[in-house]
Amino acid sequence: MDRTMLVPPWLEQLLTTSFFRVCRTHGDAARSESNMFCLDCSGDAFCFYCRSSRHKDHQVIQIRRSSYHDVVRVSEVQKVLDITGVQTYVINSARVMFLNERPQPKAGSKGASHICETCGRSLLDPVRFCSLGCKVLRAVERKTHTHKSLKIRKTYLCRNLARRKERIALELCPAIQDL
Repeated sequence: MDRTMLVPPWLEQLLTTSFFRVCRTHGDAARSESNMFCLDCSGDAFCFYCRSSRHKDHQVIQIRRSSYHDVVRVSEVQKVLDITGVQTYVINSARVMFLNERPQPKAGSKGASHICETCGRSLLDPVRFCSLGCKVLRAVERKTHTHKSLKIRKTYLCRNLARRKERIALELCPAIQDL
């Protein structure tokens, strides 16, 4: 399988980008939070005004927040990615999915009938993954063992480990050293 078909070149950047910071260029403007991502440029997050001036004719998706976690509308991302098997939610009348794995309380998935194949988070529906990031990790692990896949895995895991202070994060730390 072609590596670009497996993981589009912009996807790693999307999953590791920090959103909702104040735009450096338009910080004084009302809609200056960096909640947009350009699939054509694969750069950093940007605001509404940057989109108008620098990304006018580009493919852009808007990142939203739900419970302090980044989500994307299914209608935007399904145009460019196969999102089959990822848990979706309806939030403010829009169907969304989480970009990355979210911490789960210690009770975890005990007794849950559906769990994420990557992180073990309990799921509401009979799907395989809790987030787009978990699907990407599983796809990379199963389909290829190239240097690029290890870079994606290491980048993604490092970002998530920095955020989480759960026991599972401590167990994964030695594995990162081996990548």
